[in-house]
Amino acid sequence: MTSRAVLVTGASRGIGRAVAARFAAGGDRVAIHHRGSGELAERLRAELPGDGHVVVRADLADPEAVRVMVDDAAARLGGLDVLVNNAGVYGERNAPHPVFGASYAEWQRRWRQVLETNLTGAANVTWCAAQHMRGRGGRIVNVSSRGAFRGEPEQPAYGASKAGLNALGQSLAVALAPYGIAVATVAPGFVETDMTTEHLAGEGGATIRAQSPFGRVARPEEIAAAVHWLASAEAEWASGTIVDLNGASYLRT
Repeated sequence: MTSRAVLVTGASRGIGRAVAARFAAGGDRVAIHHRGSGELAERLRAELPGDGHVVVRADLADPEAVRVMVDDAAARLGGLDVLVNNAGVYGERNAPHPVFGASYAEWQRRWRQVLETNLTGAANVTWCAAQHMRGRGGRIVNVSSRGAFRGEPEQPAYGASKAGLNALGQSLAVALAPYGIAVATVAPGFVETDMTTEHLAGEGGATIRAQSPFGRVARPEEIAAAVHWLASAEAEWASGTIVDLNGASYLRT
């Protein structure tokens, strides 16, 4: 099996960590991106099976830092075959920003913070990565959210950013297919990560688990398994799709 060069954003923890581990277990070389968790990223690199893994850093809200990071990853991995746009934020300290619960200045700040990372940042990473995939083909998998469809009344910027990511993925699936680059998206519901720990440990944890008829939330490894398949050669015909991974907690037709 040929080893692929894989860049995973937000890979030092949570879903991104599981995704990096899944690709490494399959024999791929992984670039572990982080923004400010270098120690966790280096620890993961040391734990991954195989050789050739690297750690790269960038604030995805900084377009020039994104370009440098992607080019660095490609140079150190010997190109890029797969990009997983996983990095995402809820906003400042994950605090809610409902229309009638935030000042106008706070409202603007939260929207700017979330969109710069979750949507514009992902778009910039994708543009930079696609330059390295042109002429060799590749796979791009975006990590969206159930909230893009269900809505996020307390975190509207997050829901909107993920809906935008869905549209970005489908637009690029059409635009990049002639170059042998397939683009797909996964939309998880609640997942056991540090982003959701507070929600799951609080009084509402049981209610959140009850949203799924399985009576639980997803494990990061379950999301990683779907991402890994969508990045495979066999999944090319799934380009443009958005795969719901929410344990039947939210059904759409």
